[in-house]
This record gives sequence, C-alpha cells and structure tokens, in this order.
Amino acid sequence: MRILVLNYEHPPLGGGGGRLAAKVASGLVRRGHQVRIVTAGMSHLPLESVEEGIEVRRLRAFRCREDTCSVPEMAVWVMCAVPAAIAEVHRWKPDVIHAHFAVPTGAVAWAVHKVTRVPYVLTAHLGDVPGGVPEQTGNIFRWIKPFTVPIWRDAAATTAVSSFVAGLANDAYGVRPKVILNGIELPATPELKRSEIPRILMVGRMSVQKNPLAAVGALALLKDLPWTMSVIGDGPLLAGMRAETERLGLASRIEFRGWAPTAEVSAEMGNSSILLMPSLSEGLPMVAVEALTHGLAIVGSRIGGLADVACESDKSGAGGNARLYDLAEGHSGLAAALKPYLLNPQILMAARRASLEKASAFDLKHALDDYEAVLKQVTR
Repeated sequence: MRILVLNYEHPPLGGGGGRLAAKVASGLVRRGHQVRIVTAGMSHLPLESVEEGIEVRRLRAFRCREDTCSVPEMAVWVMCAVPAAIAEVHRWKPDVIHAHFAVPTGAVAWAVHKVTRVPYVLTAHLGDVPGGVPEQTGNIFRWIKPFTVPIWRDAAATTAVSSFVAGLANDAYGVRPKVILNGIELPATPELKRSEIPRILMVGRMSVQKNPLAAVGALALLKDLPWTMSVIGDGPLLAGMRAETERLGLASRIEFRGWAPTAEVSAEMGNSSILLMPSLSEGLPMVAVEALTHGLAIVGSRIGGLADVACESDKSGAGGNARLYDLAEGHSGLAAALKPYLLNPQILMAARRASLEKASAFDLKHALDDYEAVLKQVTR
C-alpha cells in the first residue's frame, strides 16, 4: 500500500501520540509499504527528510515549541496542511490516508477526502475526543463539536488507542472504534537492579492534566522515607512545581531535567524504579507503556486511561504492577499508594517484575498487525 499519514506532530515535536504514529509508520515501511507523512515543522527542522524509511514533509506553521501546540497554531497548521496534502495526493496517489488525532488532523483528512475521494482511517488518542481532557478542551468542544461530527461520520474506519478513548468516542459520536493498544518495540529484558534508595520518575508536560503539584504534595508527606525523584518535561505548571518543591524543603531530592529527547527519557527509565502518574486524565500513555519495558512499578490515579496498563496491587502492596489512588483522596491518597513501595523492597521488586511481564501485551507487532489489517480493508 501507499499510505499518506497526517499528523500535526511528529518527533521531535509533541509527545506520546507523535511517537506512536512514527513507530507505526516505520513498522509499516518494514513490512513493505510506502509511507509519507505530512506534519508540522519548526525552523530548526528540515522541510523534507527520510526517517526510518518514511518520507517526512514538515510544514512551517509558526509552531513555537517542540513540546506543545496552541489552538491558534493548530488552526494555522490545518490551513497549511489541507492544500499540501491535496497536492501530495495528486502527485503521489496514495491508496489510503491515516490520520492521527481527530482534532486537529481529522479536519485535514476530511477535507482531503472530500476533494480527492481517497478514504481515510481515523485514530483517536485522548484530547481529540470530547471528555478526554475536560479541564483543557471542555470549553473548546462546546464550540467545535458540531464541526467534528462529519470527521467521524465520513471516516472509512476508526480506531482508538485504548478502551477508555473508544468509550468516549462512542458516547460522543455513536461510533465504536476498533481498540488498538499503543505498541512499542520490546527491547531486551533488562536486569532489574535493587537500589537502596527508590528512584521515582515523572515524565510529561507539566500541565493541569498531569496534576504535578499532587506529586510534590504527596512526597512531602513521605519525607522520612528514602526516595529521590527526577522530573522530565516542561509546561505551564513547572514553575509552580519548582516553587512548591523549594517551599516544602524537597529541593535536594527532586531533580528537574526539563524537556528531553526520547533516548534520554529511556536512559532515565533504566535508572528508575517507579513511574509516578497522578494524572487527571489519560488515553493510553506511551510513557507508561515504555515504563513497562524497563520494569518500572506504576503509582498513579485510578482513571480509565490507566486501566489497560496498570494491574492494581492489593492494599498491602502485593500483587500486580501498580498502586492507584482516587483523585478525591488528594495528596494523602497518593502518598498512601506510594508508601508500600518505599517501605518494602520486596514488594517493589515484585511489582517491577509484573511490569516486565505485562509489557509483552504491548508488543508493537500486535499493533502493526491490527493497523495493517484496517488499512488494507479500507483499500479493497
């Protein structure tokens, strides 16, 4: 097949959704398909390149930051991408379009389909579905939802990265996307090393959705226990997180690394033992999937988006690969969930082994099989 992939972010731009799309695209290339991507660029990135066999075309759409994209920047990219993608269809004649993110990318796929009649497959992640990230997109969807209905209605097929996202799409649009869990190329199974001081890792955009201040508040309640934490990421709440760390006397135990490339995140995971995710909402976070392959125990919020990746331990901390808390419990609930892993090295090590076992369910091969089947079905 010739597959035209549309995505408003592609590494190094964006987060887990962009990395997933790139992995799927390169995997399809290895299976003999031809893949071109139309995405966003920045001044320090080439307009055209070949990456892992994928032909990548980046459009200069006035994006200012690698880690985040504002609504106006998304709108500019859509306006640039529609004519660029139409030209690509006429020039290259793809069999199918694969669009990641119903908003904003789905709008481009829909417009291109209307002009060229090339069918498109829509993959939903989280923030592009009403109710996915209500604290960030609730107001936006009140205005734009009527305009997104045709995007879902006219797609030749729809997929979602988790059962939670699929449920949201069904509630909002009355469609039942095929669930294709985020996949990752499984590395060699690491040797889990026991550390006297558990090292906690938090990765992502420090926004309201990620709930970073809850992490600092919970760790302040666990001052008397051994731990250190590394924070990788940037975002609007990072300054507040730093200030709270200083105020609570935790500056010597929490290291802020800033935004980091994928290889650096992976290396840090190899030196950590616990992934902290107190998020208010998630789809199926790639960072959690990656953490499984490194054997990290997961401590996070009891939300639908973590259900596919976290098997909850019992109250004592035994069994499973994760300990979860209800968001209504606040800092004390998160601290209580984390505490058994800090107190008992045996319980922590058992959870880490359970994460390694769970990682096999997210082998990229399974995701590639499913995406390939959906794309082939659409082109028949």
